[in-house]
Amino acid sequence: MKIDAKGRLAWVAAVVILAWLGQGPVFASGFPATQLPPNHVYGMIGPDQLAQADAASAGVVTQEQIENRPISRPAEVLEVVPGLIATQHSGDGKANQYFLRGFNLDHGTDLAAFVDGVPNNLRTHAHGQGYNDLNGLIPELIDTIEYRKGPYYAEDGDFASAGSVRIRYADRLPQPVYQLGVGSDGYVRALLAGSHELSAGRGVMFGLDAGKYDGAWEKPEDTRRISMIGKWRGGDEAQGYHAEFSAYRNRWQSSDQIPLRAVASAAVGRYGQIDPDLGGDTSRYTLAGEYHGALGSGQLLVNAYYTRYSLDLFSNFTYFLDDPVAGDQFEQADERDYYGATAKYVQAWTSGAITQALAVGLDARIDDIGTVGLFHTRARQRLGTTRLDRVNEQSLGLFASYETQWTPWLRSVAGLRWDAYRTDVNSNIVENSGSASDRRASPKLSLILGPWAGTQVFLNAGRGFHSNDARGATLRVDPTGTGEAAFAQNLLVPSTGTEIGLRTTPTPNLTLSAALWQLKIGSELVFSGDGGTTEPSFPSQRHGLELSMYWQARPWLAIDADYARSMARFDGNPAGSRIANAIERVASVGVQAKGNGRWSGSLRYRYLGPAPLIEDGSVRSHSTTLLNGEIGYALTPAFRLSAEVLNLLDSKSNDISYFYASRLRGESEAVADIHFHPVEPRQLRFTLRGTF
Repeated sequence: MKIDAKGRLAWVAAVVILAWLGQGPVFASGFPATQLPPNHVYGMIGPDQLAQADAASAGVVTQEQIENRPISRPAEVLEVVPGLIATQHSGDGKANQYFLRGFNLDHGTDLAAFVDGVPNNLRTHAHGQGYNDLNGLIPELIDTIEYRKGPYYAEDGDFASAGSVRIRYADRLPQPVYQLGVGSDGYVRALLAGSHELSAGRGVMFGLDAGKYDGAWEKPEDTRRISMIGKWRGGDEAQGYHAEFSAYRNRWQSSDQIPLRAVASAAVGRYGQIDPDLGGDTSRYTLAGEYHGALGSGQLLVNAYYTRYSLDLFSNFTYFLDDPVAGDQFEQADERDYYGATAKYVQAWTSGAITQALAVGLDARIDDIGTVGLFHTRARQRLGTTRLDRVNEQSLGLFASYETQWTPWLRSVAGLRWDAYRTDVNSNIVENSGSASDRRASPKLSLILGPWAGTQVFLNAGRGFHSNDARGATLRVDPTGTGEAAFAQNLLVPSTGTEIGLRTTPTPNLTLSAALWQLKIGSELVFSGDGGTTEPSFPSQRHGLELSMYWQARPWLAIDADYARSMARFDGNPAGSRIANAIERVASVGVQAKGNGRWSGSLRYRYLGPAPLIEDGSVRSHSTTLLNGEIGYALTPAFRLSAEVLNLLDSKSNDISYFYASRLRGESEAVADIHFHPVEPRQLRFTLRGTF
């Protein structure tokens, strides 16, 4: 089922046609968008929203929380999800490192992300399966972030075993905005955004965001980023559409992890580099459309998208281990078009006193990967080709969920998802070319008890999956040139999760939630230091506890807190049961003050606990604690000046640590060592925001 240039044109034409159908505002991805009350922030459900939740670990966050949250990188907005941490082990143009539910999710595997309905994770990616680069986000324009943890939802397919996040940009802005920020280490950022009503029910929204940043590194990072979005919408809640174009480009110099011994011997500084020629260049251009309207007595939602993506990334994690003369620098190149569509139909009815709703749908996606390659390089010049492939990967998912309100205190949601994948690999190594296919059924079930006096109990269970790199599914020969036989991996890997949770609002101003969960995965994906990629490994299981709280202590003061503890173990790994970088404890506390006066402020504490770095647990990382703050002052009703202090206490912690063997220039043999990427030192940033 390969798609040629004419086929791609047909997909683009379909998006444009959808934009002309009907008239009305847009549904969020999935069911129609819920109008959230003004106090619905921090991912918590208020008393009037409690009955809409399907799990204690699910929620929706609005712009009100995001706008006063101090962040150093765009993807850190995902930290509004309780228990989720976003860090970085390289330059700020590379996808972030994500931690959730005892996972080192690498750059996104097992955490599915969608931006205005468009899947952001990239399969069979040059750097890692499920690569999820959110550096192109414009946080100020985000309307809502809907998060759901665990494989309990029929709509969620690939990469959603730990959870999913659906980011929704605003369709309209209250007033045009321009913003200019400057700060430490060469930080400069400018934002211009606005919306305009063309006629009744029709309007446009646009945003342009550009920035530059050097960082505290001995060799400046020289990140140059630009993002833009444009939306055209029409119609009303009954029937409507939107068409959207977004673009993102980023170029940077990398500051990869460095070995502890090099810093201890003063060979490099804490913010230094071993290889000075690392970095990358990436871009993403997306055209998408969405339509919703009545179909019979139900509602139909359709969206379609087309994305052109590229990445050229230079890394070096082992320095001179494999090649003592030229070094181990490598280039990972990825160029692709990917496109797809989702259709969903929802029908609700009442049988006596029982209310029921049936949702059925499908999603289809094609990744036409023209280049996915790994090259040996020196100073960014190619010395040899390790592997170069062209891949065409297709998937089709069918899903259905049946929701029943049996009594005022008992509701059930039963779901089923079926996915089929096929891939064709054309490799420069003939033996590794070929085709592979796989399919999997994933049942889901949720029971919701209550509410009783503002309290609900949730029971959730489900099966999910993540896909493996298509090149691994047709692998026959080791691509590094040893000539040794290699064994193909399954294309789809199952996961099974269960959860029991509670959410309560003992007072109108206080919301508490708790969840006990368990997750098993058929094959863990682990980070490979020499290849810079994730590779399949042994089965694993995890379980944990999550606690969250939101308290509107005063009309002008809000406090939120969350704590997550998890345990992750391999099954059948002879080297040991521990999973490297499986963080055991995560916590955060936020305080936000915003009254009727001119002053506002926020303070956020974030704790990333220790983790084993090798399977026997004999080497462990240290915990990381950060404190960030912001204070703002309204100069006039139209102008606001704010100051952010990142890493307020100037912590010398690390964003991430690894343990593996490397060799520095002059060393006679490999040395197993901790390799770390430090937290950046204290930074001060000023932002002037104006409206007109």
